Amino acid sequence: MKLFADLLSSANSKRPSNNGPMIQQSRGVEIKSLREIEIMRKSSKIVATVLSEIRDLVKPGMSTLDLDCYAEKRIREQGAEPSFKGYHGFPGSICSSVNNEVVHGIPSKKKIINDGDLLKVDTGAFFNGYHGDSCITICVGKTSDEAIKLSNVAQEALMLGIKQIKPENKLLDIAGAIEDYVKSNGFSIVEDYTGHGVGRNLHEEPSVFNFRTNDLPNVILREGMTIAVEPIVNLGSKYCKTLRDGWTVITKDGNLSAQWEHTVLVTKDGFEILTDRGD
Repeated sequence: MKLFADLLSSANSKRPSNNGPMIQQSRGVEIKSLREIEIMRKSSKIVATVLSEIRDLVKPGMSTLDLDCYAEKRIREQGAEPSFKGYHGFPGSICSSVNNEVVHGIPSKKKIINDGDLLKVDTGAFFNGYHGDSCITICVGKTSDEAIKLSNVAQEALMLGIKQIKPENKLLDIAGAIEDYVKSNGFSIVEDYTGHGVGRNLHEEPSVFNFRTNDLPNVILREGMTIAVEPIVNLGSKYCKTLRDGWTVITKDGNLSAQWEHTVLVTKDGFEILTDRGD
């Protein structure tokens, strides 16, 4: 299981990587102040805006690098920095993962988007010291019925998980809602990658898992926590492998994968989706 706490404790965690946003040492679960929350609303709004624009922009024949260049331009135009670019050496402003690519796909001019592709676009914005983080899955052109269903189930699972967010509930409440819905539709949850806290660091504690487990802390949700919930759903088995580039993760069986993600604030009475796109 690839825990984000492992990234945060890396040897280079206290200095910028390739001029990307500063990577700070993890301080445990952080409760955000009203000032911090207001900044995160802005960083998250930038992310939501960019993803909405990419969803409307993408078409067959474009490269994933085209999307990356657009995302970086728009993030910077809104006064932020791309969270991903330079993060532990990642070269892009977006992760662009196509079809059986699960996460962390590297944008490339050689990777051409085709009609029928299932495209995952994940991006973040670093604004005034705080990150927003979100991912969407785009059905490009005329996609298969199974691809559409996979994407819909992943998005619906995300929303069912988010509806469990309120003070005194636990991470297992989120995980159980997601896991039950995904499995009831005949799909599998990727267990190698989890959601995470988000704020001053792109990846903070806790690990927000999408499946029932006793191996990770079942943290109690508290008002002021900000977490990224991001179920990754596979058409076939849950198993994945990483390619030689050290970043791109694919399904072991070659089947499709879908991912949706929101940055969410725990409020006094429930939740606020900070990266809400209004769709």
